[in-house]
Amino acid sequence: MSEKPSIEISNTCGSLQASTSTDAEVVLNSPGPPSIGLYDRETNGGAHDTQRAPWLSMQESTYDAIVEKERRLQPITWLSLPHRPQLFILAMCRLSEPLSNTCLLPYLYYLMRSLQSSSSTSSETSGLAGIVVALFAISQFATSMPWAHLADRWGRKRVIVIGLVGSIISNLGFGFARSIPALMFWRLVAGAANGNIGVMRTMTAEIVKEKRFQSRAFLLLPLVFNLGNTVGLALGGALADPVENIPSLFGPQGMLNWSRSPEGVHWMRVYPFALPTIVNAGALAFSLLLAVGGLEETLPGQSGKDYGLILTHRFARLIKRTISASWRSGFESMQLDKYTESSPLGDLVHDPTIGRPLQPRRPPDIQAAIQPIWNRDVLTTIISFALLPLHNAAFMQVFPLFLSTPPSPNVGTSLLFFDGGLGLPSSTIGTFLAVFGVMGIMIQLLLYPRLQAYRGTLWVYRLAWIMFPFAYVVAPYLSLLPPEGIFRWFGISLVLAIQVTARTFAIPSSVILLTNVAPSKKDLGTVHGAGNMVSSLSRAVGPAVAGWVFGLGLDNGTVGLVWWTYLAIIAFVGYWQSGKLKGDAGPGPS
Repeated sequence: MSEKPSIEISNTCGSLQASTSTDAEVVLNSPGPPSIGLYDRETNGGAHDTQRAPWLSMQESTYDAIVEKERRLQPITWLSLPHRPQLFILAMCRLSEPLSNTCLLPYLYYLMRSLQSSSSTSSETSGLAGIVVALFAISQFATSMPWAHLADRWGRKRVIVIGLVGSIISNLGFGFARSIPALMFWRLVAGAANGNIGVMRTMTAEIVKEKRFQSRAFLLLPLVFNLGNTVGLALGGALADPVENIPSLFGPQGMLNWSRSPEGVHWMRVYPFALPTIVNAGALAFSLLLAVGGLEETLPGQSGKDYGLILTHRFARLIKRTISASWRSGFESMQLDKYTESSPLGDLVHDPTIGRPLQPRRPPDIQAAIQPIWNRDVLTTIISFALLPLHNAAFMQVFPLFLSTPPSPNVGTSLLFFDGGLGLPSSTIGTFLAVFGVMGIMIQLLLYPRLQAYRGTLWVYRLAWIMFPFAYVVAPYLSLLPPEGIFRWFGISLVLAIQVTARTFAIPSSVILLTNVAPSKKDLGTVHGAGNMVSSLSRAVGPAVAGWVFGLGLDNGTVGLVWWTYLAIIAFVGYWQSGKLKGDAGPGPS
């Protein structure tokens, strides 16, 4: 009598396997063929037969569905994101805009004063400073859509690399400029080089295609933007005028004053605001190296090899072979040539797709192609997308100016009519802004994901709009607080805490909302390009108008004019308009 076969179902790596203890066949008491072989060792040498029992296939598909459902229910973390190396490189490229745009803010007032005549007033200085800040965004606005079209034609990576090269050159040019027209020219170049932010957002959506990961992935670029703002503000405040601010290194007796000049390092006296931009250029050069050697193209249909990736992989192979050869001391050397294409390392070394796009060309979606791009949801979201930087960029420019402006006696003032700023040095301003930038990063890492997952993107977005007016109404009263004691420092901290928390909630939420209203994935580039375009226009108009209104308020003895008539009103309008948006969790807080 033959031994009764046994079937064993085991869970291995998320799939079901069957095994039997004999060479017999399992006979199923069901209609159909009398027997279905699970193993046929005589004909296949004991290998699995390609034909499986129907009940086994049903159980396997059911189990796979359960595993997939459990996988989707697991919380999304940073380590669970797909293509993390690509996202990291893209994040490093995203540093270009905040470093180029915010580094000058702590010292901008003093830079403009050094290039103006001695008869210039504080209101004239603030007006010119607003124009210099606005030129970056104007140029960014003018080049956003051309960069988007070039990215669809040339590829995303090439556009990002060209932008990084332009950012490096413009940072160096701005640092060594010695006239206001030269400053304006290099700001225009910097803005043009950073008009490709929409391309980076599109690339994020193309790298992380699964929707459940996208909310976390889209947090990455705003997180890096906050980090870049923090680093840029800290560098600008700490490294501006290094002979005066860092005398131990660059002063008359400084360690790096090798010529022992009695005035300190000579070239830093001639170009006192060049050092922050040099450090910026060095950081962006590192980002450029990563982009050329590690960033993979995501535009579907792009053909041709990427020689930057090829050189990087060849260099990595050379390093591994060198290390392997140096470890020959009684052990067998690990030669890369021993690995075949079937091994994990062989897949890395011999991967034929190196230098080619991440995604193959996909057939066009005819249904999505006939949908209009500029529908009501898209236009409404783009308007809200533009309102956010219209006041946020203005705050980023006006608040350091307010802190730098010399104080006024404010004798016999009322609650509405008072003048002057705080007269703080650039190093103190940079420290304050950088510390609260770090706070924004912590909020974005720890608080925002939980709140967004619990209440929804739109709810968090509207909450941010509620918070902005409180910071703007309170800010001008800082000039009435006594300079001695803790009250002034507490007031500055309160204003920055409210504003930074609100913008940390608002910026990633606005990007997610804009992404979600795109009619189809093929429209993401166009929608983000348009969003970046109007956002750049707002970042141009906001600082220019705010700088002019700030100067007007100083001339008329009302430093709160810009805070109460421009910034607060825009914030209230933004909250009202956010009620028209299409979100993922119903209406926001009311």
